[in-house]
Amino acid sequence: MTNDGTGEGQLSKNQRRVAAREKAKARRDLQRKKERRGRLFLQGGLILVSLAIVATVTLVIINSIKPPASGPLNMASDGVLVGENFEVERTPALEAGEEPTVSSPDPESEALEIQIWVDYQCPVCAIFDETNGEQIETLVEQGAATLEIHPVAILDRASLGSRYSSRSMNAAACVANYAPDDFLAFDTSLFENQPEEQTAGLDDQQLIKLAQDAGVARASRVADCIEEDRFESWTASVTERAVSNPDLLNEQGQFGTPTVLVNGVRYTGVPNDATAFAQFIAEADGAMFSEKSSSSPSPSPAPAP
Repeated sequence: MTNDGTGEGQLSKNQRRVAAREKAKARRDLQRKKERRGRLFLQGGLILVSLAIVATVTLVIINSIKPPASGPLNMASDGVLVGENFEVERTPALEAGEEPTVSSPDPESEALEIQIWVDYQCPVCAIFDETNGEQIETLVEQGAATLEIHPVAILDRASLGSRYSSRSMNAAACVANYAPDDFLAFDTSLFENQPEEQTAGLDDQQLIKLAQDAGVARASRVADCIEEDRFESWTASVTERAVSNPDLLNEQGQFGTPTVLVNGVRYTGVPNDATAFAQFIAEADGAMFSEKSSSSPSPSPAPAP
């Protein structure tokens, strides 16, 4: 019999059988240990995955029930009111859930009240601004009119999921909050640099660059506000209020941008006709003059000599 060096050649048949069973048992024990370690690793991985899922779901729930934040300063009416010399009316921030405060014009003022609802992704808004912006600004600068700009976000669907309408509206709100007298310049810049529909639009850094190029004050505060999307919940609330306001719906019962009111009367002319809009302004001015004249008391008759 050949001796293999293990000593098993000198064992009896029974001893070899016992040794074989012990080796088999040792192999089984080793295999069970490996399987147990594998199960532990698998269970540990599943636990980590489960914890990650729980954390994600928790974050989503927290974000979904997170109370809405307050709005920006100087937009208590859901808009920015620009007056003579382009000075913006200062107002407190609109608290979450609070209804906007309608701007109250000076009853003694003869200035026209121009209100415009715009979406910074809206190409027709950009056309209206390019065509009529200069004459509106001239009227405002001279004190012949006030301009109230109401940004809304109804065209997020046109920016490939980047929410450009909402983000640009938030950026405008950031400027209104920290640099209100630069709002009109930034508003104009947004239209001049408007991205095409069905593109991702400008990212946050590009919006920040636009604000800096427009010369906004407190640029670092504005930049932080834009990056944080600080007024996200407010933009959604303002937009919902606008689209559900019956006074802003067109003849088809829909809300659209630009919606332009002069002394409460809707402009229904084409957006790219400066002459037509100037005529509309003149008619509104004449109507206001006639109304003031008819409401003025008649002079008392002179006493008889």
